[in-house]
Amino acid sequence: MHIEIRALTKEDYRKDFSCGNYELDIFFQKFASQNQFKHYIGLTYVALLNHKIVAFATISASSIRVEKLPTQYIKKLPNYPLPVLRISRFAVDITYQNKGIAKSLLKFILNLSIEQKNKFGCMGIIVDAKEDSVSYYEQFDFETINIIQGQLDVRPYAKTMFLSMHTIMKAINNSSQNHKGTSKNS
Repeated sequence: MHIEIRALTKEDYRKDFSCGNYELDIFFQKFASQNQFKHYIGLTYVALLNHKIVAFATISASSIRVEKLPTQYIKKLPNYPLPVLRISRFAVDITYQNKGIAKSLLKFILNLSIEQKNKFGCMGIIVDAKEDSVSYYEQFDFETINIIQGQLDVRPYAKTMFLSMHTIMKAINNSSQNHKGTSKNS
C-alpha cells in the first residue's frame, strides 16, 4: 500500500471524508481550506491512497512555556516561550482506520518537526488529543501536560500532550537504522 502525503490543495475533494467524529469531519470539509489559504493559521497535510484522501493532519507553529512541560525538562530550559510544532487536528477516514495510515502520517509530521528544528527551532510537538486518542499518542511516548491558557475549547476538553525533540530524533534514528537492515525480500 503506497500512501502519498502532501499539503492540501484548494482543488482537493473533501466532502466524502468521514472519520466518525462530526467536529473533525466538519473542520476538514468546511474550514481546513480557509484556515490554510485565507487566514494562514494552519497547514493541512493529507494522506492519499489511490488519489483519495484517507487522512489529514492540521499543524501550525506554536510555543509553550517551560513550566507547562513535564518536570524532567523544566530545569534544562530557559523560562520564556519555546518553539514547538502543534498538531491541532488529526483524523483518518473510518474506512481506512487501523491500517497504519495514522502512523505514516504521524511519522511524516515528526520529520516536519525536525525540519522546523533545523530551520528556525523546535523543541518538540504538542498535540491536542481527544480523550479516545490519548492512548494512541502514549504509545509513541507523548506525555500529557497541564495546559490552562491556550487550551482548545473542545468539549470534552482535549488533552494536550508533548513529545520532545530528543525523543523524536531517537525514534527517527531507530526507524532509519531498522530500514537499513531490512532487505526487499523480508
